[in-house]
Amino acid sequence: VMENVKILWIDDEIDLLKIHIILLEEHGYKVYTASNVLDGLNILKKNDIDIIFLDENMPGISGLEVLSDLKNDFPAVPVIMVTKREDEEVMDEAIGQNVDGYLIKPVKPQQILLMIKKNVLGKKIFTEKTTTKYQEKFTELSNKIAFARDFQEWVNIYKEIVNWEIKLESTDNDQMTEIIREQKKQANKDFSRFVEKNYIEWIADEDNRPPMIFQMMEKEVLPLLRNDEKVMLIVIDNFRYDQWLTLKPLISKLLNIRNEEIIMTILPSVTQYARNSFFSGYLPLKISQRYPDLWRDEEEEGNKNDFELQLLEEFLNRKRVNVKVNFKKIFNDEFAFSKLKDIKTFLNYDLNVFIFNFVDIVAHAKTNMKIIKDIARDDKSYRNLVKLWFEDSYLQYLLNNIQKTGIKVILTTDHGSVLVENDIKVVGDRFSSTNIRYKQGKNLNYNPKEVFVINKPESAGLPRINVSTKYIFAKSYDYMVYPKNYHQFAKYYKNTFQHGGISMEELLIPFIIFDA
Repeated sequence: VMENVKILWIDDEIDLLKIHIILLEEHGYKVYTASNVLDGLNILKKNDIDIIFLDENMPGISGLEVLSDLKNDFPAVPVIMVTKREDEEVMDEAIGQNVDGYLIKPVKPQQILLMIKKNVLGKKIFTEKTTTKYQEKFTELSNKIAFARDFQEWVNIYKEIVNWEIKLESTDNDQMTEIIREQKKQANKDFSRFVEKNYIEWIADEDNRPPMIFQMMEKEVLPLLRNDEKVMLIVIDNFRYDQWLTLKPLISKLLNIRNEEIIMTILPSVTQYARNSFFSGYLPLKISQRYPDLWRDEEEEGNKNDFELQLLEEFLNRKRVNVKVNFKKIFNDEFAFSKLKDIKTFLNYDLNVFIFNFVDIVAHAKTNMKIIKDIARDDKSYRNLVKLWFEDSYLQYLLNNIQKTGIKVILTTDHGSVLVENDIKVVGDRFSSTNIRYKQGKNLNYNPKEVFVINKPESAGLPRINVSTKYIFAKSYDYMVYPKNYHQFAKYYKNTFQHGGISMEELLIPFIIFDA
C-alpha cells in the first residue's frame, strides 16, 4: 500500500530537498516535485495526489496565498506547510486556513514520515491495529457473554461491545463491523434470558437488585438537596449509552464528569412507566395505589405523563425536603432559546428539571417518516444525528453556561431504544395495548418461548387493570405484530427504533453526575 501514496512537494528550492525525496522514494512513495505554485497546480489536476508539502514563502505566488484555494478545490488532500519562519503570525494564518500540519526548516526525515503516516496512512494503520486488537479480544468477550451471571458483569459487557462497535465503525473494515454486531446480537439474547430470570426477584429484594431508576431520586438527588446544593436534573427522553459516548467528548469540554454509571430502567421500558417511576420514587403499582389521580392506565384517555411534576413534588414532601422546583419540558430548541436564555434565573430554584425530547422525537419519526428512516437508518447514523443536534442545541447552550453558576448537574434518561428486526405474532383483543415491544391485556395469545411473560403484574411492581391482566415483553430484536394485515405491519415496523421490551439498549441507561 505504501507505494500507492502519491506526494506533491512544491518548493522554489526543490533541488536542495533531493535527499528527502530519495528517502521518500526508498520508502516506496511516488514523489512529484514543482518549483512554483502554478506547476504544482498542474500536477495536482492531472494526478491523484494524497498529500502536499507546500513551501510557505516562494517568489510569485506564495504557499500562504494559495493555501485557501487548495483547501477549497481539493478538500480531501492534506496540506503540510513548510517554512523557515517560526513567528506565530505565520503559524496562526496557516492554522486559520485549516492547514493539516506545520514543519519548520531544516526539516528532519522523521518529521516528514510522521506527517505522511498521520495524514495519509493513519486511517489504514488505525484500521489494522483496531481490527487486530478486536480479533484478539473476540474470544474473551464471547466467554464473558456466555458466563455473565450478575448485573455488573452485563454492564461491563455492554460497555465493551459499544466501545468496540464505535471503534470498528470508524475503520474501513466492514467485515469486523458485521462481526461485532453479531456478537452484540448474541449478547442481547443472553441478556434477555438474564433479565427474564432475575427481574421479579430484583423487584422483591431491595438488597440484591441493581441500581434501578425508581431509586435514583433518593439515592443521588436528595443528598445534594439536603446539603443545600442547587441541582439541575437533565433527562433526555429515550437516550442511549452509545449516544452518551458520542456526546461525552463534547460535554466533558464544558463540565467535569464526577461519576458515570449505567443503571437499570424498569419494565415496560417506556416513558409512561419509567419516567413517572423515576420522579415519584415508586414503582408504577405503588403510584397507581397511592396517587390514583396521578396515574392513567393504558386504556384511559389523555397524556400518561401529565403529572410528573406533581409526582416529583409528592416525593419531595414525603421525604420532608422543602425546595423550590423549576420543571420544564423542551420539545423544540427555538422555544427554549427564546424563553430560557437567562441561565441566572435558575439560581432562584433549588431543583431545576429539564426534559429534552429530541432523541425520542427522532425515534418515533423514523417509524412514521421515510426521510428520517433514511437519515437514521442504523445505530451509527442515529448516534451521528444526536451529535449533530447537540452541537447546536439549547442543551449545549445550557451546559456551556451552567458551569458559571455552581449548580450541580445530573444527566440521565428514562429508557433507551433498540433497532428491531424480527417480527413475532401475537393475538390480542381491542383492549390490548398497542406498543410493539410489550403488550398488556387479558386475552393475549403468543408463543411463550418468544416473549417474557408476567402473569402476576404485582410481582413486577405493575398495575393490574382487571383480574386476568398480564404483561408480555419482546426480547432482544423482536417486535410484536397482530395477525390482521400482518405482513404490511411487519414491513412497516422492521428496522425502526422501538422501546418497551428487553434489550441492553433499552434497559441499560446512562446516569452521569458532573462537578459544579
